[in-house]
Amino acid sequence: MNQKKVLVISYSQTGQLSNLVNNFTKPLFENKNIEVIYKNIEPKKTFPFPWSLMTFMDSFPESVYLDPCEINEFEDDSNDYDLIILSYQVWFLSPSIPISSFLKSSWAKKKFKNKPVITLIGCRNMWIMAQEKMKKILINLDAKLIDNVVLIDKGNSLETFITTPRWMLTGKKNSIFGLSSAGIDENEIKKSQRFGKALVDALMNDKEKENKSLLYGLKAVVVDTKLIKSEKIGTKSFTIWGKLIKKIGKPGDIKRKPIVMLYLIFLLLMIITVVPINMIIQSILRKINKDAVIKEKELYELPSGSSDERIKEYQ
Repeated sequence: MNQKKVLVISYSQTGQLSNLVNNFTKPLFENKNIEVIYKNIEPKKTFPFPWSLMTFMDSFPESVYLDPCEINEFEDDSNDYDLIILSYQVWFLSPSIPISSFLKSSWAKKKFKNKPVITLIGCRNMWIMAQEKMKKILINLDAKLIDNVVLIDKGNSLETFITTPRWMLTGKKNSIFGLSSAGIDENEIKKSQRFGKALVDALMNDKEKENKSLLYGLKAVVVDTKLIKSEKIGTKSFTIWGKLIKKIGKPGDIKRKPIVMLYLIFLLLMIITVVPINMIIQSILRKINKDAVIKEKELYELPSGSSDERIKEYQ
């Protein structure tokens, strides 16, 4: 049989996503019948890690509105890819700026057209609204989203509210105050090889040509229903404030700093006061509207789903 070609696109600011991609694709890379082509997105102006607080907050308007940054273009090639794996981080409930920038390039428009795409997300815990934006982007590229895999940081929302910002702003991800260390659990990253194993079987049987999920039954994605409403509220807030900040100036413009810091204060006050009350209200509403909640959960888990009936087969 002809060798299958798999394109893997990624941008990793911290290195964690690169680790996830390497584990996810390891079974593919080790198969002699599959050629894996890795391409890492490189912004011309590097996004720092660790972030400074101002640089981090100043990036949110462009993240939310999917405004592109300048990136180093990929050289054109003659490869006709059988499958594309698109791995991305979530910034402010949106795909990261480097990823959204790449997807607006002529290279992406050419290579993604009519191709099956698997999205691979590594993030804190909120990814639904980012993936909804990604779905629209892929539709505009005439690509076929066949699977979505999501790995989130270990620890509950309260823990990661402390550990994740600490990691982003200091580069330190070790455990403090008895909390879980920041980031995705290393064991879960290694377990992501089950997806690669399933993809090997699928590719060897030309299943990618059917434009159907290849990773069903592998617990690819689990929606936390407690976070759905918070994501929707957060997206509205980012959209309103982002529009205002963009009108004041371009990224890095000193005129933006006061309003950016004002929004940070507003955001923290919202998290401390409004969010806990909203979570209590939403908890009550979820119990009243169980059927609607289940339906919404299943919708956001498409196309791969949260079932696990095939996990033992690919452990």
